[in-house]
Amino acid sequence: MKKFRKVLDGLTTSSPGATVGSPSCGSAAGTPTAAPTPKEIDVQETLVSENFQLCKTVRHGFPYQPTALAFDPVQKILAIGSRSGGVRILGRPGVDCYCQHESGAAVLQLQFLINEGALVSACADDTLHLWNLRQRRPAILHSLKFNRERITFCHLPFQSKWLYVGTERGNTHIVNIESFVLSGYVIMWNKAIELSTKTHPGPVVHLSDSPKDEGKLLIGFESGTIVQWDLRGKKADFRIYYDEAIHSVSWHHEGKQFMCSHSDGSLTLWNLRNTTKPFQVTFPHGKIQKDARKESCKPILKVEYKTCRNSEPFVIFSGGLSYDKAGRRPALTIMHGKAITVLEMDYPIVEFMVLCETPYNNEVQEPYAVVVLLEKDLIVVDLTQSNYPVFENPYPMDIHESPVTCTAYFADCPPDIIPILYSIGAKHKKTGYSQKEWPISGGTWTLGSHTYPEIIITGHADGSIKFWDASAITLQMLYKMKTSKVFEKPKAGEGRAAELVEEDPFAIQMVSWCPQSRMFCVVGISAHIILYRFSKYDANTQIVSLEVRLQCDSDDVISPSENENNPSFSEPGSHSPQPHHHHQHPASPGSRTPEGIKDSIPCLKVKDRAVRVPPGYQSELVIQLLWVDGEPPQQITSLDINSAYGLLAFGNCNGLAVVDYLQKTVILCMSTLDLYGSTDPYQRLTRSPRRNRQSTSGLTELTDNQQSIDMERNKSPTSVCVCSVGSPVPVHYPTSLHNDPRVLPEPVASLRASHCSPVFYLLDNVKGPGRKLSLPTDLKTDLDHVNGHCTSPTSQPCSAGKPRIPMGPEGPRLTRRGPGRPPFRKAQSAACMEISLPVSHTEGHASRRAMLQQLHGVTMYSHDEHHSTTSYCWSDRESRENSFTRSRSSSVSSIDRDTKEAVTTLQFGESYGRKNDVLPTPCLWVGTSLGVVLLIPMSIPTDQEERMEEPVTMGVSGAVLMLKGSVLRFSFLDCMGALIQPPYEVWRDHNAPEDPDRPRRRKLVHFSPSSSQDACGDGHLAVVCSERQAKVFLMPSQSCLFVHNITESSFVLRADVVSVCNSVCLACFCANGHVMTLSLPSLRPLMDVNYLPLTDMRIARTFYFTNGGQALYLSSPTEVQRITYSQEMCDNLQEMLGELFTPIETPEAQNRGFLKGFFGGNAHTFDREELFGEAAAGKASRSLAQHIPGQGGVEGMKVAASGVVGELARARIALDERGQRLGELEERTALMMTSAEAFSKHAHELMLKCKDKKWYQF
Repeated sequence: MKKFRKVLDGLTTSSPGATVGSPSCGSAAGTPTAAPTPKEIDVQETLVSENFQLCKTVRHGFPYQPTALAFDPVQKILAIGSRSGGVRILGRPGVDCYCQHESGAAVLQLQFLINEGALVSACADDTLHLWNLRQRRPAILHSLKFNRERITFCHLPFQSKWLYVGTERGNTHIVNIESFVLSGYVIMWNKAIELSTKTHPGPVVHLSDSPKDEGKLLIGFESGTIVQWDLRGKKADFRIYYDEAIHSVSWHHEGKQFMCSHSDGSLTLWNLRNTTKPFQVTFPHGKIQKDARKESCKPILKVEYKTCRNSEPFVIFSGGLSYDKAGRRPALTIMHGKAITVLEMDYPIVEFMVLCETPYNNEVQEPYAVVVLLEKDLIVVDLTQSNYPVFENPYPMDIHESPVTCTAYFADCPPDIIPILYSIGAKHKKTGYSQKEWPISGGTWTLGSHTYPEIIITGHADGSIKFWDASAITLQMLYKMKTSKVFEKPKAGEGRAAELVEEDPFAIQMVSWCPQSRMFCVVGISAHIILYRFSKYDANTQIVSLEVRLQCDSDDVISPSENENNPSFSEPGSHSPQPHHHHQHPASPGSRTPEGIKDSIPCLKVKDRAVRVPPGYQSELVIQLLWVDGEPPQQITSLDINSAYGLLAFGNCNGLAVVDYLQKTVILCMSTLDLYGSTDPYQRLTRSPRRNRQSTSGLTELTDNQQSIDMERNKSPTSVCVCSVGSPVPVHYPTSLHNDPRVLPEPVASLRASHCSPVFYLLDNVKGPGRKLSLPTDLKTDLDHVNGHCTSPTSQPCSAGKPRIPMGPEGPRLTRRGPGRPPFRKAQSAACMEISLPVSHTEGHASRRAMLQQLHGVTMYSHDEHHSTTSYCWSDRESRENSFTRSRSSSVSSIDRDTKEAVTTLQFGESYGRKNDVLPTPCLWVGTSLGVVLLIPMSIPTDQEERMEEPVTMGVSGAVLMLKGSVLRFSFLDCMGALIQPPYEVWRDHNAPEDPDRPRRRKLVHFSPSSSQDACGDGHLAVVCSERQAKVFLMPSQSCLFVHNITESSFVLRADVVSVCNSVCLACFCANGHVMTLSLPSLRPLMDVNYLPLTDMRIARTFYFTNGGQALYLSSPTEVQRITYSQEMCDNLQEMLGELFTPIETPEAQNRGFLKGFFGGNAHTFDREELFGEAAAGKASRSLAQHIPGQGGVEGMKVAASGVVGELARARIALDERGQRLGELEERTALMMTSAEAFSKHAHELMLKCKDKKWYQF
């Protein structure tokens, strides 16, 4: 029978559109209870596989590690290239497009085909790409791969189809943009310089055509050599040899002068009449020292020389500051006449570009703005005002202002919440911006028809929270709040505060938000929770603080005074513990024991004075976990808040606490083990009789000794569960973990962690307060392979024969953290987290322990590994020496069983706490890392006055359900398959003026399971998802209707029940990168896409599903990527995206006048086709470069170029473009005909007027 059940496990027989009939199908793995009849469960499932498709929608934020910048002065769109091969194209607000080179090579340079709807990118893999921007999702039309030379510089003259490409060898090649093939015309470096020159001139760093004559090409070499090459005569007009290396060159618009920037911080101005020496040499920031020498300056990396009609020219450059002033910030210098303005930047300057009125390089430039691309910001400076103000950036470029540590995504919010948040946030906006409109205004964007209110919330390392309007695939900041304002600032040298001065004690770990009641709850890394209410009025408030002791040592003797705050719970649920409750938070004089060990103090100090709070979110309550016997409180791993009940629940690896935030009291504070009562499903381990202390039913499972816990704690730097178990054993901390023999390989597949704690902090496990241990914050392109070897020094295997705990000369040290040890490491934000995985001894498990320890920072184990048969072998000698021999199997040792059973998820709702319940009551669903689900029924007074006075009671001996793996998510459906929302309180402003005629009363909205199912009988469905499987239970019978094993080789990181296409489904994101959806309630697989490999922990920490088939994650430390898994949204995506290209008439060149045209050279007669075409120049060597055809000729479709459909599509596009051009030509012809008729008419009138006049009458 067991074998038969295993065969049936996870199978369902319902067809995609069929009615879910027999509840027994697929339920063989469930609890064998009396199954309901088919009449009771009659859910018509409407979702099918065709409703799902996964694709990226839009990317927000600042491009990570930018490298290049380009601007189209006619279309007014901006392009930014990045080190990872991404290209971001920006126009007016709403026009925001992200493209990615498949190779992932860094973008070296970008060049727009001005007003042509195309972009050329040069990448570090020596490949040129041509992007088509005339479609909403740009695609590559052609690529050209250089095989023998490295690309260093590109230049595309305006209205030319020939691209000049400079290389590292000093050669200049010419590429036809239309066909993307090399011309046979090559300017070799040895022809460009004089034959007598003995040294190589270096790579080409500059190429530009002369404004005076397009047939003259100026070539700048890195060594300081400048050559003007006559393209027609194939010879050099002049050569300049300068001592200093050249970084950039900029022409005067008349073509008679050009300016160079050099590595010694100088600017040289050269006149073409005399090229033997510079016309002018200036050191803008170099002062003359006492010995009459110029002080040395940093290189000027780029200079732009722009002329104005009515004023002096602008000389704008980056760099060039003197070396002697240490710590000076990067600066952009603007020289206008004799005035020199230095604009200091917050980050290093990557590139800048001056925006001018005309695209022609031979006209007066008239600069009006300068775009400055910084390493972490984009700034546009207004040049038309003397104080050079910056423009207010309309794009969300400051997501990373402080590193992002968690995210939340809410679709289909109440429509009034966005305007309210915006009105509050608008009052705190910065001022002093330029009054002119944002100059990057290209493209077109419309709101679209498929829009609804969406809000994204980001939590940051500095404790700030940002609310963003994410409606219509845009992102706009609504409101920002700082949670650190609740606490006193830590000051250096003041006890515990000194330990946290340079850390991030306020970093946000998770958030919980109810848009209907506007209640907002924040969990911070210092084991603190802040509850906020929303108000449109400012107020003076006294911050209420609760302190909870959720870390009891099983061996501690509880004194009478302690017993008041920590009852023993001999009868679970019969006590109402009252932990420390301070309205005013005084410093505890007895916060340290005589030995100096911290006890009963929080990590942060709440402000004990009344504070003035502005409109918006105002703190209602602060809850802090306390230090216990020298141990810092464990991080909070789960949280839920319910405004209708007035309750807040949270848990960690020690236990569960429930707070009544209306009465400001703690109504439950218990260890996870005590929650079971008599219903504990596990055979708990017994303590060895050799130990001199007996374990009680405290917060910890039984363990062999303290040092085994220390070994578990120290095996990985990502382990932060510090268990205070057993008696202290003298242990000496080594000075470094690089050669610490205690650092052992991780046992395979033996960790379970909370999947709600998206922030990682590293406990300081090394000796000495000055020793720091942290993970790298720079992002790798790929991580150490999940099943491969880890190069991290913190995971080196134990050397044979070495003692595991060396004793140093300084004597023994307590295993518990001493009073001088900081409890936290600096915040490793989700933005800059990556994996450093230990060696895996078994394929398929993907070193889950290390990955999950980094993801959640809590050491746990799980139900499916609890039932292992083979354990590690211990001998008496090994036991004494605290070392062990690993079994060849991958099963779990007793050490791993000593770790905590954490509370991983919580959910309030109306349910049935016991099988014999007739009516639904308020319940708290608790999920643990062992795959156990506990139901805790509650009794809440219904009358408003009684609710504020009578206590809420909770019975902890409720139902117990089981799953494989750590529990991640709960959700409830009625018997018709509709989602049951948790009850909530309608928002009311607590600070609004009192109305005596209408007293304030709480208005509650309940979604009872029995309210909408008269025909279906009582009961509801409970969807429970763990990291391995999903189950659907029928309540109150607790029978398992459906089971689906989601993954065997990986594990689920994120799971949510979401609304899609007027129905509901279960969406899952796995560690192997798969995104899956399952139907409800039958758990049929609807979609399984291998979307994204888990290259770093940032993705795992920030992945978030929401309604409407949308999700998001942090794709880089500075960018948020939104995706959709809804076919409907994929179909409508083209309508929602902005158009990058809009047909605009190219401005006409100014009339140069007769004399200027006559004496100004023959620039207009220069025909590049005659020089560079195949007929004149021949073909280039095939081995020099390889042409690669692109796949992006069709908008919205990836069609093979060779296919018939692809050919038809390309032909249709070509026909459309040809028709568009013919239409433009027809309009121009009509204008010319009209002009010719008018000219003919005026000429005829003039002839008639002058016909009879004599010659002397004129």
